[in-house]
Amino acid sequence: MGLEVRRVGEHHFVGSNGRGAEVPLGRKGQDGVFSPSELLQVAAAACAAVTGEQLITRRVGEDSEFRVEVTANQHEGAHELAGVHVQFDVDVSALDMEQRVALAEAVDRAVDRLCTVSRTLRRGVPVTEQFPID
Repeated sequence: MGLEVRRVGEHHFVGSNGRGAEVPLGRKGQDGVFSPSELLQVAAAACAAVTGEQLITRRVGEDSEFRVEVTANQHEGAHELAGVHVQFDVDVSALDMEQRVALAEAVDRAVDRLCTVSRTLRRGVPVTEQFPID
């Protein structure tokens, strides 16, 4: 089984991946769920985190914790995002300035080269829908 989204109640859906993972989905502002737009933004942040993890932990420490924050620009009233910004929050105080710059550049290159979500967003790939009419 692949990815799917199923309706479980009014304005309440569950996305699943066939490996047992599920994520609650719904409308923007609804408690306890991600909106589809939020999920897209979280996917961009998660992709950057997963892609940069090894580079960060190798230089900062295997037990280091970090966060990746994401914000999006949206034109008022528009039903599309105008841009997505991903920001790493990691303690680099043990590194000198040269090491910090080298790490930032390495993570940026890795995300640009390997992060499927960011690369796809930049390309603007087509999305198609199909609805049964038979």
